[in-house]
Amino acid sequence: MITATKKSARTLSGASTYTGTWGKAQVMHLLRRTLFGVKKSELDAFLKLDMSDAIDKLLDTPTTPPDPPVNNYNTARVTDPDIPLGQTWVNGPVNNALTGARRNSLKSWWFGQMIDQESNLLEKMTLFWHNHFATELTVYREPIHGYNHCATLRAGAMGNFKELVRKITIDPAMLIYLNGNKNTKRAPDENYARELQELFTLGKGPGSQYTEADVQAAAKVLTGWRINATTLSSYFDPNQHDTSDKTFSSFFGNTVISGRTGSDGEKELDDLLTMIFNVDEVAKFIVRKLYIWFIYYEIDEAAEQNVIEPLADIFRQNNYEMKPLLKALFSSEHFFDPLNYGCLIKSPIDYGVGFCRQYDLELPDSSNVANQYYFWNLFWQVAFLQQQDLADPPSVAGWPAYYQLPQMHEIWINTDTLPKRSQITDIMIGAGVSRDGFKVIIDAIKATDISTDPSDPDVLLNDFLDYFHTLPPSVDQREYMLSILLGGQTDPKYWTNAWNDYLADPDNVVKFNVVNLRLRSLLKYLMNLPEYQLS
Repeated sequence: MITATKKSARTLSGASTYTGTWGKAQVMHLLRRTLFGVKKSELDAFLKLDMSDAIDKLLDTPTTPPDPPVNNYNTARVTDPDIPLGQTWVNGPVNNALTGARRNSLKSWWFGQMIDQESNLLEKMTLFWHNHFATELTVYREPIHGYNHCATLRAGAMGNFKELVRKITIDPAMLIYLNGNKNTKRAPDENYARELQELFTLGKGPGSQYTEADVQAAAKVLTGWRINATTLSSYFDPNQHDTSDKTFSSFFGNTVISGRTGSDGEKELDDLLTMIFNVDEVAKFIVRKLYIWFIYYEIDEAAEQNVIEPLADIFRQNNYEMKPLLKALFSSEHFFDPLNYGCLIKSPIDYGVGFCRQYDLELPDSSNVANQYYFWNLFWQVAFLQQQDLADPPSVAGWPAYYQLPQMHEIWINTDTLPKRSQITDIMIGAGVSRDGFKVIIDAIKATDISTDPSDPDVLLNDFLDYFHTLPPSVDQREYMLSILLGGQTDPKYWTNAWNDYLADPDNVVKFNVVNLRLRSLLKYLMNLPEYQLS
């Protein structure tokens, strides 16, 4: 349940437009929260923009969908009889024998879209909606449904929330997942009708006073939706629709949705959504979920009054369009309040995609589909082992880190998952991972590109900390990190001389190893610190 907590205010900052300092710290905070990791090229580009233009750039998302997932699974033992290697299977025939292979293809592809994301909000918002409208691929099973569901989330991620709810309501993956395709006039199924109100639009806080009778009436409204077994698309069957009038409680103004016959029956869905979206709580509920996703995992009374309510007003005034709301959220003084810097624990997906992009890892391209998907699959598996399985959140409520009080995001870090985070970064800064002659590894020398003066150990360390960390280290921590660069010496010239010697003769293996080993040791240490887990 997402409601304001009755604690003393963390901060009294509100939804007014931020007018303070706009520099590297503010740009990094904005990009960390809206992208998965920050590339040096992105930081440089956004530093040239003022705040309003920077946010507009993030909101300027592409309308053309990316190329769909392809057959990456043909081997000597497994062959798709219909889809050649490198061609997409999303428009092909269902093949139950290849369900597992195509599921892995879909998950790997989706992870790849996040790694290769452009400098905008689309991927972060698509994942937000995936958590909000949670479905499980292991339940609805068919990977083509999974791809189409993902495509619906992606297409509507930055658009109108009410329209997205309608599309999700009749989305085949959701229809199967919450039994909407089994909802008939003779046996109304309340599963989706309940979650539509409880999890997708109104929540279950004190401001949501819908009743069991409202759930039952909504279930009747939603009767008749089916899935075409050939096209895999949804359609409305008037013969399975309850044509009686549906009466709702005083919470919905005692609304009566008149029963409709024939093909007009599907219009009752629009009547239902209009009724629900006339309730103010819808806007507040979505703003709270965005707050938890982008700002902090606890909403106190001050945040409710100063941030949630005014942003909810903006959402309603703009007819539930996402971009005006997000513009106001990311422009707010509350978003840039220093107390909100470095206070979120990265999700496993944010962590994995983030370090791929921070270090601008060189990954295989589509000229070698098997290798490309292998490495995308590797990083998806890393997130899965840390308890965030893309396309398979654990329940209709999504991942517990976004709703389960009191731990919330702290759920991501435990004795099992924390060592796995360090393990993957240790591997990538160490030997890397190789497949068929292609190695993916963090290039420690390349990482110094983020620094204004890599020859100065103090400047280099400060630039590393600004880029890779969200909070300043203690004095002792910083001194230890500096000693790594200096090889245990105290004179800064030990690093400066070593770096300049390398630059003068970069092909010299000895000189390369001197600086490379120190940089790798420093970056490994940085990534194993608690601060690296924060966004």
